[in-house]
Amino acid sequence: MTFNIDEIKENVNVKKEVGWLIPGLEVKRWFALIFLGSIMIVLGFMVLANVRPIYLTLELIRKAALILPSNFLAAIFILIGSVIFFKGWQKTTLSIMDMNSAQGNSSLLEKLYRRRKLNKGAKVVAIGGGTGLSMLLRGIKKYTSNITAIVTVGDDGGSSGRLRNEMGILPPGDIRNCIAALGDDEDLITELFQYRFKTGEGLEGHSFGNLFLTALCAITGNMVKAIKESSKVLNIRGVVLPATLDDMKLGAQFEDGRIIHGESNIPEAHGQIKQLFTEPANCKALEESLNAIKEADLIILGPGSLYTSVIPNLLVVGIAEEIEKSKAKKIYVCNIMTQPGETTDYTVASHINALLKHAKGKKIIDAVLVNNALPDNISKGYAESGSIPVRLDMENIAPIGVEVVSQKLIQENKQGLVRHSSNRVARAIHYWYRKTMRK
Repeated sequence: MTFNIDEIKENVNVKKEVGWLIPGLEVKRWFALIFLGSIMIVLGFMVLANVRPIYLTLELIRKAALILPSNFLAAIFILIGSVIFFKGWQKTTLSIMDMNSAQGNSSLLEKLYRRRKLNKGAKVVAIGGGTGLSMLLRGIKKYTSNITAIVTVGDDGGSSGRLRNEMGILPPGDIRNCIAALGDDEDLITELFQYRFKTGEGLEGHSFGNLFLTALCAITGNMVKAIKESSKVLNIRGVVLPATLDDMKLGAQFEDGRIIHGESNIPEAHGQIKQLFTEPANCKALEESLNAIKEADLIILGPGSLYTSVIPNLLVVGIAEEIEKSKAKKIYVCNIMTQPGETTDYTVASHINALLKHAKGKKIIDAVLVNNALPDNISKGYAESGSIPVRLDMENIAPIGVEVVSQKLIQENKQGLVRHSSNRVARAIHYWYRKTMRK
C-alpha cells in the first residue's frame, strides 16, 4: 500500500452521492453513456487487433437466428443483458447506501477506501496503555481497520483514579484515549469525547469521555459493553478491549527492598524496579483479548511507560502465553528517552530484558523498533529531570536474538521535545511487517 485516505484532500458529501440514484436528476443517463462508450471502445480495439472471435460471435448469432425464431433469440439476449446490467446497478446502489449508513462525517471516497483496502488489511493487536498506545493507533489505522487495542487497567491517578475509587469501575482514561485515537480525528464528537472540564465542583479534571464511559458502564453492566457502545458512537476503525475485567492494581518491589503499591506511586518512589506484580495476583485475561491475539497477523508492544503501561498487560494470566503461541509477527516499540523513576539509565537491551523477565522468559517479540535521530535543539528539561536518550547497545541485544529495526521516529517540533511521530512509527512497522512476510 503506497497511499492512505488521509492523503486524499477532496471531501464529497455522501448524501449528494446517494442522490445520484433519485429519478429525474439527469444523472443515470450518463452512466448509460459510459456503459455504451465502454462497449464501443472494446469493440474498436478488437477491430484494430483484427480479433477473429468478434466475427465468429456474429456468425454464431447469424446461424442461431436461422434455427431459432428471431423474437425468441432477441428475448434471450435482452434477458441476459438486463440481468447483468441491473445486477451491477443493484450492487452499486447497495454499496453506496451501505456507505451512507455508516456513522461519521467521512466522505464516500474514504468509506469506499476503508471497505476495499483497510478492511482487508492485516489483523493487528496493539498492547500497552497511556499516550504511547493512542499515538500508535493514530498511525496504524491508516494501514488497516482490523485493529484490536488491548489496554492496561492499572491506572489509579487523575480522573480515572477518582472514578475508580468513587464508582468502582475500571479506569476509563487509557481506554477513552484509544477509542478517540481510532475515531475520526476531525469529527466534532471525537473532540467532545476528549473534552476535559476545567471548572465546576466535582467536574474539574474529568473528561467528558471518562464520564460517558462511566455512565454507559452503569447502564450496560460492564466496561466491555460500554466500550462497544462508545465505539459505535465514534465509528472507530477497530476494537478496544481492557486486558482484564478484574479490579487490577499494580505494585512494585524495588532493588532496595521497598514495596510500593499503586500505579501512580511507583514512578514517585525513584528507585530501580526489581519486580512488578498485580493485586490480586492472578487477574484473568478477557476472552476476546486472547482470541484477538490468537488470530493476529501482527502484534505490537509499546511504546509507553515500561512498568506502568506495557508490562502490566503481560502480568494478566494468559496474555504472555498467547503471545508466545501466536504465529503473528511480534515487534516492540522502544521508548526514545528514559523515564526517571521507572527506567533510569535503561538501554534498549534493558527494556527488552524487563519485558522478557515479566513474561517469564517467553518469546514474545521478534524485533525491536528504535529511534535513530534526535532534535538538534533537544529541550534542556530532559537533562534537568534526569531523562536521557535510550542507548542502542547492540552488544547486549545480539545474545537475546531480537532483530533491531532502526528508523527516525521522532515528531518534528520547535520546542525540542522528543515525541514519537504516529505516522513514522506506523510506516516503519508496516514496512517491517511486509518485509518479514516476503521471507
